[in-house]
Amino acid sequence: MATWRYSTMPGGAEAVSSRNAVGRFVDFSHGGGGGRRVIKPDQLMLIRKWQLRPVKRSFSVRNVSSEQQQKVKDLVTQQQESPGSYNPFPPDASSIASSIKYHSEFTPLFSPEKFDPPKAFFATAQSIRDALIINWNATYDYYERLNVKQAYYLSMEFLQGRALLNAIGNLGLTGAYAEALSKLGHNLENIASQEPDAALGNGGLGRLASCFLDSLATLNYPAWGYGLRYRYGLFKQRITKDGQEEVAENWLEMSNPWEIVRNDVAYPIKFYGKVLTDSDGKKHWIGGEDIQAVAYDVPIPGYETKTTINLRLWSTKAPSGDFDLSVFNSGKHTQAAEALYNAEKICYVLYPGDESLEGKILRLKQQYTLCSASLQDIIARFERRSGAKVKWDEFPDKVAVQMNDTHPTLCIPELMRILIDVKGLSWKEAWNITQRTVAYTNHTVLPEALEKWSLELMQKLLPRHMEIIEMIDEELIRTIVSEHGKADSNLLEKKLKQMRILENVELPAAFSDLLVKPKKSPVAVPSDEFGESEEEEEAEAEEEKEEEKLKPAGGKIKSVKEGTQGKKKKIPEPVPEPLKLVRMANLCVVGGHAVNGVAAIHSKIVKDEVFNDFFQLWPEKFQNKTNGVTPRRWIRFCNPELSKIITSWTGSEDWVLNTEKLSELRKFADNEDLQIQWRAAKRSNKLKVASLIKERTGYIVSPDSMFDIQVKRIHEYKRQLLNILGIVYRYKKMKEMSASERKKKFVPRVCLFGGKAFATYVQAKRIVKFITDVGATVNHDPDIGDLLKVVFVPDYNVSVAELLIPASELSQHISTAGMEASGTSNMKFAMNGCILIGTLDGANVEIREEVGEENFFLFGAQAHEIAGLRKERAEGKFVPDPRFEEVKKFIKSGVFGSSNYNELLGSLDGNEGFGRADYFLVGKDFPSYIECQEKVDETYKDQKVWTRMSIMNTAGSYNFSSDRTIHEYAREIWNIKPV
Repeated sequence: MATWRYSTMPGGAEAVSSRNAVGRFVDFSHGGGGGRRVIKPDQLMLIRKWQLRPVKRSFSVRNVSSEQQQKVKDLVTQQQESPGSYNPFPPDASSIASSIKYHSEFTPLFSPEKFDPPKAFFATAQSIRDALIINWNATYDYYERLNVKQAYYLSMEFLQGRALLNAIGNLGLTGAYAEALSKLGHNLENIASQEPDAALGNGGLGRLASCFLDSLATLNYPAWGYGLRYRYGLFKQRITKDGQEEVAENWLEMSNPWEIVRNDVAYPIKFYGKVLTDSDGKKHWIGGEDIQAVAYDVPIPGYETKTTINLRLWSTKAPSGDFDLSVFNSGKHTQAAEALYNAEKICYVLYPGDESLEGKILRLKQQYTLCSASLQDIIARFERRSGAKVKWDEFPDKVAVQMNDTHPTLCIPELMRILIDVKGLSWKEAWNITQRTVAYTNHTVLPEALEKWSLELMQKLLPRHMEIIEMIDEELIRTIVSEHGKADSNLLEKKLKQMRILENVELPAAFSDLLVKPKKSPVAVPSDEFGESEEEEEAEAEEEKEEEKLKPAGGKIKSVKEGTQGKKKKIPEPVPEPLKLVRMANLCVVGGHAVNGVAAIHSKIVKDEVFNDFFQLWPEKFQNKTNGVTPRRWIRFCNPELSKIITSWTGSEDWVLNTEKLSELRKFADNEDLQIQWRAAKRSNKLKVASLIKERTGYIVSPDSMFDIQVKRIHEYKRQLLNILGIVYRYKKMKEMSASERKKKFVPRVCLFGGKAFATYVQAKRIVKFITDVGATVNHDPDIGDLLKVVFVPDYNVSVAELLIPASELSQHISTAGMEASGTSNMKFAMNGCILIGTLDGANVEIREEVGEENFFLFGAQAHEIAGLRKERAEGKFVPDPRFEEVKKFIKSGVFGSSNYNELLGSLDGNEGFGRADYFLVGKDFPSYIECQEKVDETYKDQKVWTRMSIMNTAGSYNFSSDRTIHEYAREIWNIKPV
């Protein structure tokens, strides 16, 4: 009887392809399973589908949980298996090369004449995607059969970066793929560089979401991500002589090899319309604008596990019936396709400008699309898994929904709407289910980032949701009254003003007599700038009556006031009615069962200040979950030189999953051999960045200089302005010295900036322009040479970060204390042996505690001092440091070109008003900052001391893995277990 073999990849020489294989023996000896088995027809189908060499898959999952793993039987081998079992026998390079060739021929996106790098990238990605699909399908088949509780992470951003090397590395196939591509005449690193970054996010919010998905898959937690598929991303940033220029991202122009469109997974989304009430009181939302949300799925593989979870992205379209063919044929082409365009534009751009009403509508449409499509999908899955009889009270036992910031807040009224209007539950039942299901992560203390929407706009766009929000607000009022009573009217009014979801909205009719105002006092009220007192007004009226009596027919006389005082009566300006708003953050707190900050200091501010009234009411809701980053992408894959050193000195690669192992480096921090290796790895990474800088900007920098880096979203509170003013001060002092004095005093530095300023954030864009102007002057100054370079790296993204962070030696995290929720780049820098200079803000506080105070450069005011310092400024008591005034004067002298920096520097002047009076305390912290930078120079001169500090930063970053964060979410918020 013939023996048949099957290989790991489609197109391989040994792949099973004959129908005659049924009933024959198959040799399983390759995989170590041993023996020969007869193939049954249903098993052959699985072999063709999976095409994996069967092996014993009873390996335990490392660094996941002490919980007993649930297992199901593999249908081919009849062995116990779960998706978390890792296959330690990867395919060989020949099979992979065959697979790549297969995809280049049979799933082509390019012409057949040549096999150049772009084509090789797509074929390689499709090859690895085959392996991911096998694990992907097995993972969710496993979850379906177990009907486990699943977490769903909803986020407007997922900043993934390139996926190829991450996927290959997670599957343990880096060497095999490198060899396979070499056989085909290509280099793996060059092929990986062909991949554009997925333009699905901008900053830390999106990168955190992607790190979380990596950890969820790696730790075998049942979870899923939901987001939007932006066609043009935020924008691609170009740096010109005028500063930042925004152009559309082109990441989808050549298609995306990782995504799979699910045309059978589409949900209706409605806007506008009206709400009707049946005779039985049931509500119906009808009419309006209808679109469809279609699912695009992206596999997210775990590290050393078969678990592959899903990121489901929604794209929007209109039904083809909405294309008006008769109107089109009449020549009105734009009008005919208007519905299609209105639907598609929802997913064009991340964070469309919302200065206009149209922009606000588009943003709100985006947020509702994410929430509605995701919840419809989640509910459909719950119903399918429940079988014939759906028990809605079990929904929170099977579903956990995490809202990443306030963007997905509409999950709360949308879940209520579906449960009440569609599924027929009562308000009480729906509210109980919603509160037990939903949780909220707060990412900011900045007032402008705590979203508020116009009540009028929401009533128009989402009329049923506005009704539900009003009812939730009414429930909240009832709770507040019950908690505080009616005796103290002032206290109750204060609580209602702070806590209500609806701002500037009158109390509902049921509470109209709740706040009884005291009668007006008969005592005369003195006049003010808006008009006259009541007594003056009464006298004025009497005077007018007298004048009327004296006025001749058709004539005019002077009033006593005009005649004697020459004054005109002041007419008060009409006071505009305050805008009625919906406070989304308040709705999140009320509608969810958990609220967490993302760093210890941030969570304290959330409880003590941002949501203090809610914390007093529901203290059990509030938690801290300090952010984390995946050590796979942010050390193992982006910094292979350092990874080899860590593995060598800790004795194994266990640190990739158990970051606690990094702490073992502490005992070798003074070892000379380790220090030599450490510096060599850092210099190798600096050489890569020097090449990047030359390629992107034309500037040539020395790898022997200190690499001083600040890369993050451009925002005033992050204080890139403080950094560049410090550089200007440094430059000025250099110019005042002789060449020998400069060389003795200053350490050579390359000061790197990167990050995007939001397109309509004028002040942030001024900062970008100023940085580039300073660079243009300093970098061409022959007196300075390599002692100082200032470079703005354009279009900062994950791929650029993966080069800059391993090369960094000093990293700046210098936000105004109390304003940065956490930060995650500070963790990535510390992991890669970079020393931080920063304030006691966000995760800096915890990083400093872990790495040691002596290994962190600290400066600046602390969070508890900020309010007092602003008050001091408003009262005109602030006295600026002479060095700060010196820098501003130097800039105004025109040394950096003809641009006018008055408006930029004007934000640092005056005593009152946001946008002036140095709200972010740049001037206050400036002297402390430049003195701290002097300490940095002195320390860097002793490379042994500096290298020791660098090693201690990596060793102390063990607690900032997103694995640790995910374990905390899973245990304390979602109540899910690894499977």
